[in-house]
Amino acid sequence: MSARKGKQPVKRIALMTSGGDAPGMNAAIRAVVRRAIHHGSEVVGVRRGYLGLIEGEFEPLPATAVSGIINRGGTILLTARCPEFKTEEGQGDAVAQLRQHQIDGVIVVGGDGSLHGAHELWQKWQVPTVGIPGSIDNDLAGTDFSIGFDTAVNTALDAIDKIRDTAVSHDRIFVVEVMGRDVGFIALEVGLAGGAEAILVPEIPFETTRIGSTIKRGRRRGKTSYIIVVAEGAARGIAVAADIEAITGAETRATVLGHLQRGGAPTAADRVLATRLGAAAVDAMVEGRFGVMVGMQANQVVVFPLETIWTQRKTIDTSVYELAHVLAA
Repeated sequence: MSARKGKQPVKRIALMTSGGDAPGMNAAIRAVVRRAIHHGSEVVGVRRGYLGLIEGEFEPLPATAVSGIINRGGTILLTARCPEFKTEEGQGDAVAQLRQHQIDGVIVVGGDGSLHGAHELWQKWQVPTVGIPGSIDNDLAGTDFSIGFDTAVNTALDAIDKIRDTAVSHDRIFVVEVMGRDVGFIALEVGLAGGAEAILVPEIPFETTRIGSTIKRGRRRGKTSYIIVVAEGAARGIAVAADIEAITGAETRATVLGHLQRGGAPTAADRVLATRLGAAAVDAMVEGRFGVMVGMQANQVVVFPLETIWTQRKTIDTSVYELAHVLAA
């Protein structure tokens, strides 16, 4: 069953955030609730994602429930991993809860796995669903940006700027590992913005011996400090640091930023993105457009089938990667 328009009215919408949290999810929650009220619909929050859906953790979300949350990180609805939902029994329990609570449609904010779940609800159980991309990894095809990506990049950039101060003061090489799962979007963006001397991403093969040789040449001409940004999907930062130190003989330290990148107040860009996409998701549902995701392309809201996420692959812009390395030479 492909994405299509439905005919039934959508008066009671369930809203959940699922999978990894991302800064801006609360802004999306706020937009969904208030846009739905504008359309005459009611929103019911589902706590802890698919796990809460299975266990029936529902709560009404009136307009007052989303006051003062646009600037908050994390998600007021909480989130959790839920392997049980991948089973037929788990999905059946979730659908039973939706029917018991008289839910007409479900809006899911999350990443790849979460939106796969929304697709399952629509395809297998005919539950009207709309997805909103919420992932710091920015790896979802069909949208230029996912909620949380810009904040994660700025958080990592702030850390790298501080690390560079220490690198310069101590004539050191620092390897900074950033998140991003299997893609290099965060590493590339923050590496370019932070003036990193090398950026390692899973999409492009690299050799630490070549990086080490470049550093040795630079040190001979007087350059004493370096920042190397590594995407977690490309290599472990501590392993890269050990290799670089062995090759160059220069003191090299590794810093893993980890879940620091998921927290904090969302940037203006993420707040605006989440607000526009939250409102668009409600509009799509009210219009009877189910089994779809809302996204942003060239600063315009777009709506496309959920299966686009896994039938297409989103890749980094290699010209930006090449530019970053030219500027770092």
